[in-house]
Amino acid sequence: MKISVFICTYNRGQLISGTLQSILNNQTKRPDEIVIVNGGGENNCAQTLDYWKTKYNSIIVINTQNKNLAASRNIGLPHCSGDLILQTDDDARPFPNWIESMVEFHKKYPNAGVIGGNVVDGSRLSFLSQVADAATFPTYTSIQFVRSVPGVNSSYKKEVLLRVGRYDESLFRGEDVDYNWRVKLNGWDVLYVPTIKVKHIHRSTWKDLFNQHFMYGRAHYLVRSKWPEMYSHYPIKVSSFKLLIKWLASWLVIPFLDAKFKAKRVNQMSNGFEIFILLLVNLSNRIGSSYQRKIKTT
Repeated sequence: MKISVFICTYNRGQLISGTLQSILNNQTKRPDEIVIVNGGGENNCAQTLDYWKTKYNSIIVINTQNKNLAASRNIGLPHCSGDLILQTDDDARPFPNWIESMVEFHKKYPNAGVIGGNVVDGSRLSFLSQVADAATFPTYTSIQFVRSVPGVNSSYKKEVLLRVGRYDESLFRGEDVDYNWRVKLNGWDVLYVPTIKVKHIHRSTWKDLFNQHFMYGRAHYLVRSKWPEMYSHYPIKVSSFKLLIKWLASWLVIPFLDAKFKAKRVNQMSNGFEIFILLLVNLSNRIGSSYQRKIKTT
C-alpha cells in the first residue's frame, strides 16, 4: 500500500518545519511521498520547503495563492499517488505512530472511507490553549463511527476521493464536514479512533479563538443549508412549535450544557469560570450561524 501525506500551509506557513519534523524524523513508518500546497502570501514558506526537499526527495510542492482550504485541497490532492492519503496541516504535529496506525485501521475497516482521531493541545502552556483544545475538536474515548473527523487528522482511501470528487470551494470553513458527509452518502463509513492523535497549535489570542468559532458558525449554517437532512442542534426554519422549542434550546440550553461538559476537559474541578468562557465561545458560534442566515436571506 502506497502512502501519501498531504499538507496545506494556510495562514501560518512558518510552522511547516515542525510538521515535517514530526512526519519525516519521528514516525515509526515513513510515507512514500509528501504533497504540500504552499499558499504563499506573507507566510510564504518556499525557502523552508526547499530546505526539506534536500532532506527528502519525495516531497512535491505546489505553489499557489491561498483562497481557502477547500481550494488548496482541490489543487493538491490530484498530485497524491498513494492508495491511502493522510491529511494534516502545518499547525499540526502527528504522534510517532500516526502513519502506522492509519494504515492498520484502514486494513481492519475496509468500508471506512475516512479514518481520523484525536486532536490535542500542542502546548498546554496557557488557559487559552486549554479552552481552545476543549472547544474546537471533538473527543471520544472509544472507536466509533461518526459523522465527521477533523481535516487536520484524517485519512482517505484513494478510491473514495476519486468517487466523491472535489471539495466545495464555496465553503470558507467546514469543507471537511461537507466532504465527509458526502463520503457517507456514497456508502462509506467515517471512523474515529482515539489513539490516532496529532498535536495542534491552537489560536494564540482570545480574539482569534472567538473569531474562529464565529466563522465555524457561519460555515455550519452553509453546510446545513446544503444538506438539510444532516443533524444539527438548531433548525434551519422555525415552522412549528416543536421547532421553535428546538431553536430556543439552541440558544438557551445546549450552549450551556455543552460548555459544562467541555469544562471538565479544562479542569475536572471547574469553579464555573471555565463554563462561562466556553459558553461565550459556543454563543459566538451561534451568532455566526445567525449572521450567515441573515446575510444569505438579504
